[in-house]
Amino acid sequence: MTQTTSKIQNTGGPGCLIRGLYFVFIGWWFGLLWVLAAWFLNLTIIGLPLGLAMINSIPQVMTMRPVRVQTTVTVKDGSPVIRQTAISQRPFLLRAIYFLLVGFWLSFVWMLLAWIFLVFTFGLAMPLSFWMFDRVPAITTLARS
Repeated sequence: MTQTTSKIQNTGGPGCLIRGLYFVFIGWWFGLLWVLAAWFLNLTIIGLPLGLAMINSIPQVMTMRPVRVQTTVTVKDGSPVIRQTAISQRPFLLRAIYFLLVGFWLSFVWMLLAWIFLVFTFGLAMPLSFWMFDRVPAITTLARS
C-alpha cells in the first residue's frame, strides 16, 4: 500500500528581525536597482528570460524571503520516502500569454503601489509592502512561489 502526502513549506531562512533590518539598510535600494535592471531586460527580446528570472527572485533580493519547496512523503513498503521539489507551475503557454496581456503592466503598477505604501507611510505599511513584493512573481507571470 502506498500513501502520499504533500506540503509546501519554506526552507530555513533568516528571521523576521534580520529580514526587516536587511530591507531597511540594503533591500529597498538594491531591490529598486534590481527591478529597474529586470524591466530594462524585459524590454528586449534577448534579455527577456533573464529579466523574468530576476522578477521571480524579487522576494529574495528585497526581503531575503526563503525559497519555498514542496515536500512529498510517500510510504512505500512500510518505509517513508521523502522528496523535496520545486513547486509545480502553471503551463508555460498560459503564463506567457498572461505576461504579454496583463502581467507586464499590472506588475509595474503593483510594485509602484508597494513603493508608494512604503514611502508615504514612513514604513508603517512595511508588512503590506513586504506582502506585495512577495507576490510580484505571481502578478507578473502567474508563478507559484
